Amino acid sequence: MINFIIGNVVSIEDEYVVIQNNGIGYKVFTSANSKMDLEIGKENQMLHTQMFVRDDGIYLYGFTSLEEMDMFNLLLRVSKVGPKIGIGVLSTLSPRQIQKAILTGDVPTLTKAPGIGKKTAERIIVELKDRIDIPLIETEEVEVKSLEYNQAIDGLLSLGYSRFEVEKAIKSLDYRKMTVEDIIREALKKLSSK
Repeated sequence: MINFIIGNVVSIEDEYVVIQNNGIGYKVFTSANSKMDLEIGKENQMLHTQMFVRDDGIYLYGFTSLEEMDMFNLLLRVSKVGPKIGIGVLSTLSPRQIQKAILTGDVPTLTKAPGIGKKTAERIIVELKDRIDIPLIETEEVEVKSLEYNQAIDGLLSLGYSRFEVEKAIKSLDYRKMTVEDIIREALKKLSSK
C-alpha cells in the first residue's frame, strides 16, 4: 500500500496529476481542490494516497490534505459511490461543505457534484449521517461559493477551458465582490496570458 508520495509535480491534467519520485512518475487521480494546491516543477510536494486494484488496472488516488482523503474514504463507504464520483464530489465541494450538507440533510448542495442525483445524495446523507462525528461547522467557517462564482465557472467551462484552469484563474480574483461578467472577463485575461 502506498500511503503518500512526496515528489516533483511534472504535469497537471483534467483528472490526474503526474508526480515524480525517485525517477518514477506516478499518475494520481485527484480533485480540483487538491490540484489548486499543487505547482508544476515545485519539489517536495506531498499527496496522501489510496491505491485501488481493479480488473482493468491499478489506480492511485491522492489528495493534498488528510481532511480530503478522509472524506474520500468516507464517501466510498456509500453503496454505488465509487472513486470517480468521490473525486467529483470533492472537486465541487470542500470536505467541510460535504459534512455540513450531510449533517443538515442538504440534498441540493450534494447534487451540484457531477454524477450525484437526488437519490444518490439522499443515500449519502442516510448512510453517512451517523459516521460524521465532527460537530456542525458554523457557516462562517465554510466558504460557500456564490451563485456568481458558479455561473462564471459554467460560462468559462463552456468556452473549452478545463475546470482546473478555470478554478485556478478565478481563485486568484477577489470574486466575492464581482458580477458574473466581471469574473469571466478578469478570468479570461488570466487564462489568455498563459
